Amino acid sequence: MRGNAKKQLPMFFAINVEAELPSNHPLRAIKRRANAILASMSRDFEAAYSKIGRPSIAPERLLKALLLQALYSIRSEIQLMQAIQFNLLYRWFVDLSDDPVWTPETFSMNRERFEQHDLVRKFFDRIVSEAVLEGQASTDHFTVDGTLIRSWASLKSLKPKNGPEPRRTEGDPGNPTVDFHGEKRSNATHQSATDPEARLMRKGKGKEAHLCHSGHVLMENRHGLCMDVRVDRADGYAERRSARRMIRHLKRRHSIYVETLGMDKGFDDGSFLAELGRLGIRAHLPVPPVRWRAPEPGTLARDQAHQRMRTKGYQISQRIRKRVEEIFGWFKTVGGLARARLVGRWKVAQEMLMTGAAYNLLRLARLEGAG
Repeated sequence: MRGNAKKQLPMFFAINVEAELPSNHPLRAIKRRANAILASMSRDFEAAYSKIGRPSIAPERLLKALLLQALYSIRSEIQLMQAIQFNLLYRWFVDLSDDPVWTPETFSMNRERFEQHDLVRKFFDRIVSEAVLEGQASTDHFTVDGTLIRSWASLKSLKPKNGPEPRRTEGDPGNPTVDFHGEKRSNATHQSATDPEARLMRKGKGKEAHLCHSGHVLMENRHGLCMDVRVDRADGYAERRSARRMIRHLKRRHSIYVETLGMDKGFDDGSFLAELGRLGIRAHLPVPPVRWRAPEPGTLARDQAHQRMRTKGYQISQRIRKRVEEIFGWFKTVGGLARARLVGRWKVAQEMLMTGAAYNLLRLARLEGAG
């Protein structure tokens, strides 16, 4: 017999989310770690906010909300606020209880404050420090690699630096068609009006060019955790430039001295390998046989890297190096970094730091559960 769909008046429920959430749910471990780290940043938050005026949204809640955005692939901050509004699990994670949610503009108003006081970077670094203290991260062997992050800007936003603007068809003022036929576009002659810091780059020969930023990750080889992430100018030299910065930051912030560094053939540059050698770092990357022309430091460093390809350490390093692609895959599919949601390199860098923080917290939660 067919049942009747009876309409009832709205009902009030008293639900204990803590009791309903499974004991092995990864958000439990993530929230516990995030709360402890954010509590240790109290002085940093106090320095970033004024002592007088109307109380703002707690920065701890904002940062945990951004973690949710990366963990659950929420496309925008508007959708993030809508999700927190009706999802009890999200409310529990950001400690919102029955308080009203804030507006998406809150993130825009606090983003510059976070950048000025380096709060997102400090949050990320404290997660890394915790992983090192617990012995979950290697302090000897690492991998570095880079990828392209597509800018939010469209190719239609490209305009000549000097000269007339491209031809636009009439009839659609909101989204006009731009006619680039017969016009050569390059980074030397054109620039995006939407995101001036984005540059035209392609992944390989025969591939289409897109407006991009260059994203980089330094991974430790024990459990595949992100030790550092960077966003740089996409100009073909960013991988080596960012690798130097990440190695220096690892030494200065965590007192870690890199022993081996796994890389791909894109890092095959004599001066860069010679610099790594002076720092006592053994570079593990594929290098073709070296033709000796002059006894230069770069040539010697490339020859040493080629000889090192016969060692067992090189084979292990190159096998583990592939795991950095898993990080990039997670960043782009789950974390939403296949195309940046924000315009401006420093904003994209914040976005990548929060995605890296979410990845590390999730990885540590899984390692804790496996242990």
